[in-house]
Amino acid sequence: MALNEQTIERLAEHLENCQLQVRDTPKITDEHPGMDWDDAYAIQDAILARKLSRGARVVGLKAGLTSHAKMRQMGVTHPVFGFLVDGYAVAEGAAVDTRALIHPKVEPEIAFVLKHALKGPGCHIGAVLAATDFVMPGIEVIDSRYRDFKFDLKSVIADNTSAARFVVGGRAVRPEGVDLRTVGVVLEKNGQPVALGAGAAVLGHPAAAIAMLANHLGRRGREIPAGSLILSGGVTEAVAVAAGDSVSLRVQGMGCTNLRFD
Repeated sequence: MALNEQTIERLAEHLENCQLQVRDTPKITDEHPGMDWDDAYAIQDAILARKLSRGARVVGLKAGLTSHAKMRQMGVTHPVFGFLVDGYAVAEGAAVDTRALIHPKVEPEIAFVLKHALKGPGCHIGAVLAATDFVMPGIEVIDSRYRDFKFDLKSVIADNTSAARFVVGGRAVRPEGVDLRTVGVVLEKNGQPVALGAGAAVLGHPAAAIAMLANHLGRRGREIPAGSLILSGGVTEAVAVAAGDSVSLRVQGMGCTNLRFD
């Protein structure tokens, strides 16, 4: 690691304050160009520790920048991973308060819920499917704390991969009941289709993102616990939203989920 513990804690406090105070910041690698991948995840861990100390609960995990479209959009080359806490969860059809967000965007996801724990190294798509209880549609609201949504990979990891809100819903389907590579996805904003895709846009198969997450955690001595909810990553490019918008996601064979922005 290139950063000392005091710097990691200071950066975690800074990034979380940007989230809580709804203000943006230049990417942190501008000030710390030598920070490494371990530093980035250590800052993310410190943000989580701050939230847990105030009573937050971890309710899931997420993979980000897993589609080639998102990688191109954000100018990065590798997926990233983060956490979801209970304060991020939104009920189906409920409203998200845009006053608590800086510059929100939405992306369509396929959510996995595990019946067995997963741990790397060596986790693969087959192991993920065997460990999955069901899959269902999910919409993630991302809200980078970085000015103009401009960041590099280490900065976005530190910022918990832009996590802000999420909703899951529709119909829970056993993984053997759907071809997750070819399943079609339609994201609508205010009743109009704004993004179309298929599951294969996520690393060739959405379960590949879950396997990569398990292997990532395995290298750090961790696992994905049984019962976990995991967002496998945006199938399409993210779509900007604002107060007054309504967003719905339909996934072939899994029904629809939706939320609003007030």
